[in-house]
Amino acid sequence: METAGIAERILRHDRAMTIVGLGLVCLLSWAYLLSGGAMTSSGMEGDGMVGMAGPMAWSASHAALMFVMWTVMMAAMMLPGAAPMVLAVAAVDRGHRRRGLPAVSAAYFVLGYLLVWSAFSLAAVSLQWGAEAAMGVSAMTSGVGVGVGGAILIAVGLYQWTPLKDSCLRHCRSPLEFLTTRWRRGRGGAIRMGVEHGVYCLGCCWALMALLFVGGVMNLLWIAAIAGFVLVEKTAPAGRRVGRWAGAVLAALGVWMLLVAF
Repeated sequence: METAGIAERILRHDRAMTIVGLGLVCLLSWAYLLSGGAMTSSGMEGDGMVGMAGPMAWSASHAALMFVMWTVMMAAMMLPGAAPMVLAVAAVDRGHRRRGLPAVSAAYFVLGYLLVWSAFSLAAVSLQWGAEAAMGVSAMTSGVGVGVGGAILIAVGLYQWTPLKDSCLRHCRSPLEFLTTRWRRGRGGAIRMGVEHGVYCLGCCWALMALLFVGGVMNLLWIAAIAGFVLVEKTAPAGRRVGRWAGAVLAALGVWMLLVAF
C-alpha cells in the first residue's frame, strides 16, 4: 500500500516534473551558450584558429567542439517549442499507468527528438566548415556575407509559404492529433515517437535554422530571436499567420540585401 501511495503521488506530480526537467535542460543549454563554451574552446592556439572573424584550419577537435555547440544550441532553441508535445506524452502516459498499461517515459521521447536535431547539427557543422573554407570568413561570428545572406533570406522567406512547411507546422501545433495516430508503447516506442516528431519539427524549422548563418552562428541575440520566433510560430494561436508574414518580410529583406550587394 505504501508503494502504491508513493507511485500515485509521483503520477500526480509528473507534469511538474516534466516541466522542471525540460526547463533544466533548456537552462543548462542556454548557460553553455552564454558562457561561450564552444567559442572559447575553439579559440585556443592548438586548435588551428587564425582569428575569430577569419578563416580557420579545422581540426578533429575543433569539429567535435562545433558539433557539441550546435547540438546544445538546437536543444536550447527547439525544446521550448516542443514542450506542449512532451507534456501531452506525459499526460497520456499518466493515464496508461493508471490503467496498468505499459509505460512510456517522456524522457525517452525527448531523447528521440534530440537525436533528430543532433543529426541536423552534424549536417550544419559540415555546412559551416564548407562555408568558411569557401568564403574565408567565420560563419560562427561574421555570418556568410551580404550576397549569400540575402539569398538565404529569400529562400527562408519563400519556404514559409510552402505546403511542406504548412504540413509540418500543423503536426507540431497539434500534439493530440499526432499522439492519437502515432502512439507506440515501451521505451523503444517513445524514442520512435520522438524521432517522428523531430522529423516533422525539422521539416518545419530547418530553414529558420539557416538564418543562423546570416547573423552569425554564435550571435546570441540572433539565436534568441530565432528561438523566440519558433516558439511563437508553434504555440501562439496566430502562429501560422505570424510565420507567413515573417516569411514575406524575410524575402523582401533578402531582395534588398542582394540589390545592395550587386
